Amino acid sequence: MTAHTDPAADTSSIVPGDLFARHHTIAGLRALADFLEANPAVPVREFGGDYTLFTRRGDDAAAVAMVDRVAALLGAEITDDRPRGGHYLAEKTFGRITYGIVHVPDQRRRESLARDSYFHNIVLDTDQYTGEHGGEDSGLVA
Repeated sequence: MTAHTDPAADTSSIVPGDLFARHHTIAGLRALADFLEANPAVPVREFGGDYTLFTRRGDDAAAVAMVDRVAALLGAEITDDRPRGGHYLAEKTFGRITYGIVHVPDQRRRESLARDSYFHNIVLDTDQYTGEHGGEDSGLVA
């Protein structure tokens, strides 16, 4: 776990487009809650759901600072998996809904994009497992 930075040290300004998106997100969440409450026949996930925000691309230090600020506001612990090639994140659960903010380090993002760049070059043979014996295990090595 990592210590939080001072959330009062945030000098970034609020972007009007962010206020628009924020307003519509909150209104949508309230509308969904009202709808689900009024329609008990509509199923919900048994164990709730997640609302996950990924930091914008850019400076890793700025993104980490954003996660630190949000973690402080949430009163949440930070999980720092960067030393193992992972992400930097904080999350808090409200009932069965979890709000999370995640920073994918730039190096990790570039590695993932490089791996995925071969995605369209791989085509699976749809009947690769139906060999002469017709069983699912045909051609597989134990």
